[in-house]
Amino acid sequence: MTEFPGRHSPDAQQLLVWRDFIESAEILRSRMDRRLAAESALSLGDYRVLLALSEAEGHTLRSSELADLVEWERSRLSHHVGRMERRGLVHRGPGGAASTSSGRGGVYVTITETGLSAFRAASARHLHAVKELFVDALTPEQSRHAGEIAAALRAHLRADAGGSTPH
Repeated sequence: MTEFPGRHSPDAQQLLVWRDFIESAEILRSRMDRRLAAESALSLGDYRVLLALSEAEGHTLRSSELADLVEWERSRLSHHVGRMERRGLVHRGPGGAASTSSGRGGVYVTITETGLSAFRAASARHLHAVKELFVDALTPEQSRHAGEIAAALRAHLRADAGGSTPH
């Protein structure tokens, strides 16, 4: 392994923890994505976008704000929203109610009635899968620790990226 000045490589135990964490997270994401797609025809990406829009005022967000909320690069969001728009789940356009009240231009993404219906229909099954695949696997103490670990990692990663996600 290459050593960098002032830094030490992870030891064998740390590498085992890292590998277990990454592999478990990937298995969980894959199973959640497959179940959601099979039960609702939505991907986890679709669900994240629809969740953010469903919680937004007027069910509308500036594209850049939506990218920040789902922590995606803007180009990734643009391509994904384009696919969702072709399926009738969202609508993209300039302005809208949010820009009128804020005086800010740009491209806005709005959840459609079809998208809101799809999101609501998928939510109960998605939450059941979260409970079955994640919550039920952990004791209350492990769940608390997992939350602390996730918060620490997110804070570290955001600080390392200058406090924001890459665009």
